[in-house]
Amino acid sequence: MNNHYNPNLKMYARELRTETVSRAEKYLWKAGLRSNQMGVKFKRQRPILNFIVDFFCAELKLIIEVDGNSHISKGNYDSYRQKELEEHGYTVVRFCEGDVLNNFSEVNTKIRHVIFSLKKEMNLD
Repeated sequence: MNNHYNPNLKMYARELRTETVSRAEKYLWKAGLRSNQMGVKFKRQRPILNFIVDFFCAELKLIIEVDGNSHISKGNYDSYRQKELEEHGYTVVRFCEGDVLNNFSEVNTKIRHVIFSLKKEMNLD
């Protein structure tokens, strides 16, 4: 199952992972999403369809996006992008960069709740 993996975006995704990753994305990765800390495996900057998503859990078809200042002017595009992903069966959860950096316990709780709910829905618990 390739989950609509787009190899044409592989190099750009690698660049996003290594050179232009935001502070909030780094923090979320280290504080909760890497090394199966949430009980499921996440990948960073994953090319799906014609998009690169911030974090992706293939097992649950779960996408986590961190919206920084650059997203303020991208509301229509973000809505379009999310709709496209959801139409392909993905669950998209969005967090503001400030919430990740300043209120991580709440972000962590929300992510764990979504994971629990999706596992239950898919009978994976």
